[in-house]
Amino acid sequence: MAPPAYRERGRVYVSDVCSGLPVSALKTTSGCVEQKGLRIILQMCFTETVANKLRNAAMEPSEQQQTGPEVSQEVNLVYLQQLRELDIPEEAAKQALLHTRNVSAEEAAMYYFNKLENEEEGDDDLMFKMVFVVNMDLAMGVGKVAAQVGHAAVGLYQALQEKNSWREMAWKWDHGGAKKVVVQGTNMAHLLELQALAMSLSLPTYLVQDAGRTQVEAGSRTVLAIVGEEEMVNNVTGSLKLL
Repeated sequence: MAPPAYRERGRVYVSDVCSGLPVSALKTTSGCVEQKGLRIILQMCFTETVANKLRNAAMEPSEQQQTGPEVSQEVNLVYLQQLRELDIPEEAAKQALLHTRNVSAEEAAMYYFNKLENEEEGDDDLMFKMVFVVNMDLAMGVGKVAAQVGHAAVGLYQALQEKNSWREMAWKWDHGGAKKVVVQGTNMAHLLELQALAMSLSLPTYLVQDAGRTQVEAGSRTVLAIVGEEEMVNNVTGSLKLL
């Protein structure tokens, strides 16, 4: 009989996994799972299982030979929910299940965390930041500027959810400290010029257009927000003065 599952805050023990508990049961008392620790546990407990499956696949006709070249693009919704409970993004969870042929949530989790670790090793030296360029040609008070920068931050972050690659960039920016810098732009034409340059470098941008209820005319471009890898963003805004 497997030993009882012992938990302490911030840890999940091998007995949790090896006792046959589903992934959804791998919860700590705080409701979180430490991802790196989970990856190590999964690797320890399922390496032999994966090896056995590979040996069986080598001895048996492949699924493709038996059923034809078409591979189902549907994912197991139960496994998907279990992966989402581990805070794995939905699209990444789906891709992990497809790559592991919906064998189990555990194998998909192993695939995801291994892939994530490899990507992190390649991106260790990359830093991301978000820059806000304020239109200094407008007579905006301190409070108005703060509100417009807030609009720009929210607008850009929402825009980052539109593409998988941008969502990944938002995650890296957030987990890298969410660096934010506010600088001075000359006027609306300057902001539009900077936006065009950023877009040519495939950097996500968001330009705030004010409703005109206070201090500035309706349609005024108040703040440009840009996010991306720090060196790339510096190619656009590196020469501007801090506000």
